[in-house]
Amino acid sequence: MLSRLGYTLRETRASFRRNVTLTVAAIITSSVSLLIFGLTLLMQQGFDNLLTQWEGDVEMLVYVNPDVSDEQRAVVANALDGQDQLIEQVTYCDTTCSLDEAERLFSGDRSTLDLITPENVPTHYKVVPTEVTDVQTLRLLRDSLSDLPNVYNIVLADDTIDLIAKLKGFVGLYTLLLSVALLLAAILLIWNTIRTAIFARRREIEVMKLVGATDWFIRIPFMLEGLIQGLIGSLGACGALWLINNRWTVGVEDFPQFSGFAALVVDVGKVWQTSLWLVLLGMLAGAIGSGIAASRFLDV
Repeated sequence: MLSRLGYTLRETRASFRRNVTLTVAAIITSSVSLLIFGLTLLMQQGFDNLLTQWEGDVEMLVYVNPDVSDEQRAVVANALDGQDQLIEQVTYCDTTCSLDEAERLFSGDRSTLDLITPENVPTHYKVVPTEVTDVQTLRLLRDSLSDLPNVYNIVLADDTIDLIAKLKGFVGLYTLLLSVALLLAAILLIWNTIRTAIFARRREIEVMKLVGATDWFIRIPFMLEGLIQGLIGSLGACGALWLINNRWTVGVEDFPQFSGFAALVVDVGKVWQTSLWLVLLGMLAGAIGSGIAASRFLDV
């Protein structure tokens, strides 16, 4: 068992040396494609953060002063409940809910996030209007509700949701297509690398078959080579992804406060999750390219 493992590792290392140029090209291509794919996932998460307040057809947010009592808040709630012809649903986001949303929206602006506490965070009502309620009617409703005591601010979605959704779809679609195209190119490069390695060793393979070596015994070192190429490419993509995300996070801190760009910064957990997917996808791409080549060109 150990002798077979040693043989596999030696042959894989030797194959790397024989095809340095093709190997480097395959690794770079896979790394770039996986990096673009990873950035696409992070951008999609950033856009989701921007839309987090407007989920479930919510088109108006009524912010209440943080120090309001239950009786004072009931005045706002009753005013909203009295608009049943214009409002289909009202959901109250309490202190815990507001803190969770602030954590997502200001994850890239730690200075602002550190200032938000359970005592000063404004709670809010999420308002879903009826289908017949147009934007102009919502604006009139906003003006009437603004005069209520303890109403901190009222925000309408207007065209913001459509703009963010369109931008998310456009960026996500084309960056995803580009990453898929580059990943296919990486698979083809790995395929060509393994094919070249097999042709370079065709005499050795013939001798090995004559002495009784099975196809899988010969195939495994080539498949391992492709797997390692994909793994190295994915690790390079992960490193670049962390670097770019770190620079973006630091850069957002210099943007104007409440500019909204802080919501485009994702938390560390999402970056770790994306990195794991990149590693798995890189290894899968390497295994597919090398596996097809080893099966297709083994009969030399």
